[in-house]
Amino acid sequence: MTDPKWLEWARRIQAIARAGLTYTEGVFDRERYERLQTIAAEIMAGYTGADMQTVRGLLDKDLGYPTPKVDVRGAVFRDGKILLVQEALDNNRWTLPGGWADIYDTPSEAVIREICEESGFHTRAVKLLAVYDKNKQGHPPGPNYTYKLFFRCEIVSGKPRSSIETNGIAFFAADEIPELSPGRVLPHQIARMFEHYHHPDWPTDFD
Repeated sequence: MTDPKWLEWARRIQAIARAGLTYTEGVFDRERYERLQTIAAEIMAGYTGADMQTVRGLLDKDLGYPTPKVDVRGAVFRDGKILLVQEALDNNRWTLPGGWADIYDTPSEAVIREICEESGFHTRAVKLLAVYDKNKQGHPPGPNYTYKLFFRCEIVSGKPRSSIETNGIAFFAADEIPELSPGRVLPHQIARMFEHYHHPDWPTDFD
């Protein structure tokens, strides 16, 4: 499963528009690139039914030269089970704790912060398990082109604590994984994290 062609085209048009707006000094060129950005928004709004102004607002926030966004996820194991959090904003489906990496956070700092905020556990990152192109993994389509970084993390301290983002925190065995939030994590990714857990000398997955 890959993103639909219309979304790929819209992203490519958006990327050309953002690069042009970043580097051009010509007034008329800016108008052309702004028009391309509007076309990208029209495509996304037309195929999704979203409000055109909302989509355009999201695209306008993506300043500078277009690059993939970075999503970090933590694979935390205890007694052979993996930590999942229940997403309050996604029909109470479950995911590995994580989210967007913030500017000025290193990747490991970002995943440690996300795990703490969403689960209450303080951890340390011990290994980068995978770097995935979200578009190649089978996730539902989204407006951003994203790289997903999966870290193996170990608990240092803390106890389960829900947050404004999460309704539940629990550890699950490989054969008892609940319904997952598909925009965040997929069953085959969870299975791969268990494989890495059982084979700690494996190299990092990529692409």
